[in-house]
Amino acid sequence: MQTSPKKILLASTSVYRQALLAKTGLAFTCASPNIDETPTADEKPDELVKRLAQSKAVALSGQYPEHLIIGSDQVCFIDGHITGKPHIFDNAFRQLRAASGKTVTFYTGLSLYDSQKQLAQTLCETFDVVFRELTDEEISGYLHREEPYDCAGSFKSEGLGITLFDNLSGRDPNTLIGLPLIALLELLRAHGVNPLL
Repeated sequence: MQTSPKKILLASTSVYRQALLAKTGLAFTCASPNIDETPTADEKPDELVKRLAQSKAVALSGQYPEHLIIGSDQVCFIDGHITGKPHIFDNAFRQLRAASGKTVTFYTGLSLYDSQKQLAQTLCETFDVVFRELTDEEISGYLHREEPYDCAGSFKSEGLGITLFDNLSGRDPNTLIGLPLIALLELLRAHGVNPLL
């Protein structure tokens, strides 16, 4: 792995986000931010994910005063409702049934916090998923095979979840998995971190 001129911390214990960041070849460490992720009243999905992404990054700044800290958060928006990780089969089944035949927008917040300068850059990337019409048997079959209970939207697009879709639309497919790498690399280059140099 290439050594970064600045220390990088991923404010997440998500194996999916760790795998995505590892694709860049940059050296980084991980830590859990342990923040309250409860939405506030009438909070819009883009506002929620930006607030939580930045809160995660800032929460670890005291322990990592020399790091660039990456925070990220994701929700999906179905029928005007914010939904997160299903955790159990019944919730996942309801989410996929609600998504069947519809376009679902995923909102992924990204924050890069410079602990030394105490400065955050925060943004939201969206990604649209068009679900095909799914039968209850297909939903059940998918969930039993892949068990995506720790994934917002109740699927893994990088796995068998691809069988659920008609169309995907967005700037960066990594966004759908939980970390917008194109946007993140732009922010890192502005801090002098470039995995190609």
